[in-house]
Amino acid sequence: MMLTKQEIVDSLRGGLIVSAQAYPGEPMRDPRTMAQVAASAVRGGAAAVRIQGISDIQATRSAVESPIIGLWKDGSSDVVITPTFQHAHAVALAGAHVIALDGTRRARPDGLSLAQTIARLREETNALVMADCGSLEDARAAAAAGADFIGTTLAGYSGERPPTTGPDLELVREIREADLGPMLVAEGRIHSPADAAATLAAGAEAVVVGTAITHPTTITSWFVDACRDR
Repeated sequence: MMLTKQEIVDSLRGGLIVSAQAYPGEPMRDPRTMAQVAASAVRGGAAAVRIQGISDIQATRSAVESPIIGLWKDGSSDVVITPTFQHAHAVALAGAHVIALDGTRRARPDGLSLAQTIARLREETNALVMADCGSLEDARAAAAAGADFIGTTLAGYSGERPPTTGPDLELVREIREADLGPMLVAEGRIHSPADAAATLAAGAEAVVVGTAITHPTTITSWFVDACRDR
């Protein structure tokens, strides 16, 4: 289904985005399974889904009508979330409405700046761009580069901020107070409904939850650990 930019932005505002990803080698590592998980999340009320990998994006595009935030993790350098323009272009061609990419200020493998990458995507695709950031400085740079959405996805992972036990609410507040323009999406270590509500209260306009909804291995381990600690 074709969606306009405004329709996508409006549908995400105040909503829950569910990230459906499985790691290589896991039993659920199959595009059909991820598409089914995504469809189940949409049935439960998710405003959108975040999907990794070309095959998974293609399968999910056939399974849901809600917006798809697509990404492609690849490489062994620091920048692995949709690291190059070619990765981003492929994600758009696979059917993603929004392309999620590394939005940090680190060097990209293809030598293009974030601004150059976004500009080329504007010229060649209709997809919007979500910049996965790790700090306020990243968010400022991503907004200046033309990103449509700013995510706190890499807070605690890019080396600029220490990892927090739960969501990095301080960073959410800092970006909200900076009033940069793009929609602010909280992501990372959001493990409960209370965590999700807290990010919205801190100023996020949408929230991404992955592991706590779509990763049975981790969820099971939480319960196992709780039983052992009893």
